Amino acid sequence: MSENGRPPAPDWFRRAVDVPAQSHFVDVEGCRIHYLTWFPGTAAMHDDRPGLLFVHGGGAHANWWRFIAPFFAESHRVAAIDLSGMGDSGRREDYLPETWANEIGTVLADSQLGSMPVVVGHSFGGLMTMKYGSEHGAKLSGAVIVDSPVQDPDGDPIPKPPESKKGGQKFYPDQASARARFRLMPPQDCENTYITDYIARTSITETDQGWTWKFDPDVMGSRRFGEPFNEELKALKCRAALIHGANSALVSRRTAAYMSKLMGPSAPLVEIPEAHHHVMLDQPLAFVAALRAILDGWSRS
Repeated sequence: MSENGRPPAPDWFRRAVDVPAQSHFVDVEGCRIHYLTWFPGTAAMHDDRPGLLFVHGGGAHANWWRFIAPFFAESHRVAAIDLSGMGDSGRREDYLPETWANEIGTVLADSQLGSMPVVVGHSFGGLMTMKYGSEHGAKLSGAVIVDSPVQDPDGDPIPKPPESKKGGQKFYPDQASARARFRLMPPQDCENTYITDYIARTSITETDQGWTWKFDPDVMGSRRFGEPFNEELKALKCRAALIHGANSALVSRRTAAYMSKLMGPSAPLVEIPEAHHHVMLDQPLAFVAALRAILDGWSRS
């Protein structure tokens, strides 16, 4: 057992998070946007491997991919973004889907991922990937959507998060108190506590007022669901694939079938058994295997 009484992290996880990642910043519309890469910047000029960008979910950050990205670092130039208002990126007065999409495009260029990269987006990040791909998908080799719900107009409504309140930043007296308050949204259990513990540690920061979450509370309003994502998914100008959890609270089999119809018959549709909405937390190695299969299939075609 570890110090907190929980099972220790397995060797594969410790090896993955120990792989060095480089930290970068780039300005996008007056805001500093942070991202990580898993290859030295000086090597990119002579690197012909395809590019792969990971985009996190709402309120999350690039470190949610820290134990996933290294599995692709040998075959791809890999990066993970912190969208504005989240992670180590700056905050804005107003958050708009078109701005987040612009951040994705800017990081794709600044991180030297090369021509025709693949973007992988989880949840809210998948919705922003749809937004970017519907407008600039001709620059992509593909878009992998991970448990991002696109509403079937004839289906049951997908749960939406409550509107955030202004000034809702919460502070805690110490790091342990803040980490103890970490929760997944939508609520779910996760047996891999070594992963949620790691994410909790990388989701908080110390300020003069105490320890607090890195995300801006104002970024979590439900306005982001106002986009016509069904139209944007159908209008993707690149190949697409969907990975979803068999037990997801947001992407049911009916929702997945609707999204598959929008993407077309050639788009891979992968359901991960025993996974909820946070697929890569619940079944990380199955998620890696599924994504590898999709990328390998695309490379062969």
